[in-house]
Amino acid sequence: MAAICSVETQLAVERFLYRQAEIVDDREWDAWLALFAEDGKYWMPATADQEVADGQPNIFYEDLFLMEMRIKRVCHPYAHSQAPTQRLSRVVSNVIIESEDGATGDIVVRSKFHLVEYRLDDQRYFGGKYRHHLKQTDDGYRIQLQRVDIANVEGPFGYVLQTWL
Repeated sequence: MAAICSVETQLAVERFLYRQAEIVDDREWDAWLALFAEDGKYWMPATADQEVADGQPNIFYEDLFLMEMRIKRVCHPYAHSQAPTQRLSRVVSNVIIESEDGATGDIVVRSKFHLVEYRLDDQRYFGGKYRHHLKQTDDGYRIQLQRVDIANVEGPFGYVLQTWL
């Protein structure tokens, strides 16, 4: 499904998602956290057909506090698992607005991503789709919920990606 929205709204949402990708790839953690609403959640379900996060196994389901803790852990000087740090490059595309609340300006949008991670002479690829619930605020959009569905969610991983898809 796709909602009918203005060209300006489509461009604003695309710019928001592209900027988020750039911020995460550049490890600008404070700027990234600022993209989330105070009650925002970041979620990667354990199965592709999973409908809810609460009370279910998840790869991760984090609020701002847990995201801040993960950032502190991976940025700590003694975080040897992050030496050297990975380099990330992602492409976000196929941005489709599913719904727009005319009264609030809140948006539900889905998109696709491809991510390359390079670390310790190893290169890994991830692909999948995002679904963002974006809350319209006086300062622009804020992420109420970001869901990440990787294409190979049931596949084996040599190690867990320490930061975020």
